[in-house]
Amino acid sequence: MLVTMKEILDRANGENYAVPAPVVQTELNARTAIKCAEEMNSPIILLIPLIFDYDVDLFGRYLKALAEDSAVPVAINHDHGSDFESAVSCIKAGFSSIMVDRSELPFEENVAQVKELVKVAHAVGVSVEAELGHVGNANNYEMDRDAALTEPALAKKFIDETGVDCLAVAIGTAHGAYNKGQTPYLDYERLEQIKKETGNFPLVLHGGSGTGDEGLSKVSKMGINKVNIGCELFASAIEAIKTADTDGNGAYGFANIIEEGYGSRVKHFIEVLGSKEKAWKPEKVVKREKAVLTENTIL
Repeated sequence: MLVTMKEILDRANGENYAVPAPVVQTELNARTAIKCAEEMNSPIILLIPLIFDYDVDLFGRYLKALAEDSAVPVAINHDHGSDFESAVSCIKAGFSSIMVDRSELPFEENVAQVKELVKVAHAVGVSVEAELGHVGNANNYEMDRDAALTEPALAKKFIDETGVDCLAVAIGTAHGAYNKGQTPYLDYERLEQIKKETGNFPLVLHGGSGTGDEGLSKVSKMGINKVNIGCELFASAIEAIKTADTDGNGAYGFANIIEEGYGSRVKHFIEVLGSKEKAWKPEKVVKREKAVLTENTIL
């Protein structure tokens, strides 16, 4: 069933676990993420960053159909929205949540722009995520890590002034792939202070790839309720392709191989973050049948 991110994260916050938000680029990613969530009886948040070349209206309507037919709660979230127009286009396309990322702006300007879109989104039942502090890039980790960590004292003020439904915080992670052998340092004390200052408000961690199971499991018990994951899922899919037997007609299994690699990591993160068996059931489910590859399909 299609739900807002607020519905998912309010429950996660109340029960002290986190929900994975896998980046999806295609029908294949989306179907796989939802299938994994159904198998694990977990809610899931489909993460759509507009850095990819989407037809937003078409993809949004497709994702909405998949979510509505799912046996578990599914939110569709526009990730790292950088302008007003793209946020509105995603809302029109059927996304149930948006992220308004103005984290590189001064505090007051960040508040003003986020508040504007919160008013628009809430008017049509769409939830909003914003970011305070700034999560940098893993390829510049040593420079970016401490550049803009979230100030606990400002977090409550930001939430109160904007009316957001969840807040992405910078506590040591970064976007993308870390250098070989590098693991991010997580500021657990800062996270604890933020959670305390915000009065137990739903918090989000960006840059989940490469952070490590121990760290992710710990922060999910300390107040992080959503973890964004992209690079590690795609790397797993690529590794599955590299090791698969695609000789002859094995090449027709290409999509299934990607699904296996990507999906195995989605399931892994559901376990690590604690959202397994946390789904609640809709009153009625209508399933769309997926095409099955057989020998007769060979062209």
